[in-house]
Amino acid sequence: MWYHSTHPTDCARMAGQPLPRNLIAQLIRSLKRRRVDYADVRYEHLLHESLVAEQGRVSSISLIESAGIGIRVLLKGSWGFAATPHLTPTSLAKAVTQAIALAKAAALLNKRPRPLAPVEPVRARYASRVAVDPFDVPLSKKLDYLLWANTTLLGPDAITRATSHMDFYTRRKLFCSTEGAEIEQRIVESGAGLEVVAQQGNEAQIRSVPNSHHGALAQAGFEYVKRLDLVGGAKTAQREVLQLLRAKPPRAGTTTIILDPTQVVMQLHESCGHPAELDRALGQELSYAGGSFLTTDQLGRLRYGSPRVHIVADATIPDGVGSFGFDDEGVPAQRVDLIREGLFVGYLGSRETAARLGLAASGGAMRAEHWGVPPLVRMTNVNLEPGDATLEELCRGISQGYLLSTNKSWSIDDRRLNFQFTTEIGWEIVNGRIGAIVKHPLYTGITPAFWGRCTGVGRREDWKLWGVPNCAKGEPMQLMRVGHGASYARFDGVSVAPAR
Repeated sequence: MWYHSTHPTDCARMAGQPLPRNLIAQLIRSLKRRRVDYADVRYEHLLHESLVAEQGRVSSISLIESAGIGIRVLLKGSWGFAATPHLTPTSLAKAVTQAIALAKAAALLNKRPRPLAPVEPVRARYASRVAVDPFDVPLSKKLDYLLWANTTLLGPDAITRATSHMDFYTRRKLFCSTEGAEIEQRIVESGAGLEVVAQQGNEAQIRSVPNSHHGALAQAGFEYVKRLDLVGGAKTAQREVLQLLRAKPPRAGTTTIILDPTQVVMQLHESCGHPAELDRALGQELSYAGGSFLTTDQLGRLRYGSPRVHIVADATIPDGVGSFGFDDEGVPAQRVDLIREGLFVGYLGSRETAARLGLAASGGAMRAEHWGVPPLVRMTNVNLEPGDATLEELCRGISQGYLLSTNKSWSIDDRRLNFQFTTEIGWEIVNGRIGAIVKHPLYTGITPAFWGRCTGVGRREDWKLWGVPNCAKGEPMQLMRVGHGASYARFDGVSVAPAR
């Protein structure tokens, strides 16, 4: 067990301290005097509590706090960035000088101007909707609930590992620019999940609840964790992981699959969200996870999927971890169509990339992991809009196929075209009915062809917004929390095989 930072009550008190408005106003005046083309200053105070239980015991408690200022400068067509945690006149003046020096150095190599799409500078505030602030909940109460879920996973000898976890975040931000923006935001996020591993001989299986890759996360308070019902989920996970030990793998071949919402999340993330990032399409982001097949000449022309496929990037939706009032360029949150009736129609972009593409305005997708790094083009909430089919209706007419749930592993090429996914669990669909569990299901495809085979999308009642806490991008790498909303989706003519 380890613990970092100050006592929780001290952190809560510090989180409520006034933002350094006067200090940032002085920085903006200083930057204007230095005659930069544009500059913005972003102060952030971050608080992250992480709780982990394993094998019926608390294994880790951490509380991490940081605060600082990042300064971004555009001068002679080039960017410079510097940051400091020390909010003193000397440290801030040094950071300003460093950011300007970096911009000047870059301008010696970069002769191409970097215009910015216009944005109306505003004075505004945004705050998450929170019923129960997670940092006001006693630590003992959170641990009691975490251990209850964890011990529920234990029991049979085949269970070899049981893990449950909770994460809570508070982010206070103040963004000011030389254009006159002054934006204050307070974002609270809560999440939890569990994993259970069972082994029999050389066979090992895992089940994750409510989703893999560190559970579920929302822009909400402790009330969201209670709604996840980890204890009820633990009972289901234990039963299914034991059933997987005895299950058969799927038959190899071309068939119809239905992805449940947990798996549509990963399909959206890897084969739509990342390729729709405009910096990738422009060749500015290649070194981490590659570029994109959605090049700018394809905009408005490429048939990305069937007419049933409507994908949006929506930073305005309540509870999404990709939601906000304004991005880290002061651009208001927006809902942007990426794929409309199967046609590729839009990107996730920034003020700079929007200007390069000749767009009238940015779609508002620039975010930084923390105050110490510059913002990048990032996914907001990339959602597959619901259709009108029930799960029973999606299964109808399938003589032999599979329902697949909960991503286990994935692989995709550096243009986001050729992919392969395995899931933790699947079920046979025989003559339109869901049947026996299958283990190690794997499916593959080529992105436009795969989405072109989408023959049905689930109804609004089964649609759910999921949070992904660890989307990686950039060098040095930044981890961002992004959202994906999805219901069930059916795909015909898909290659399926046992993963091993």
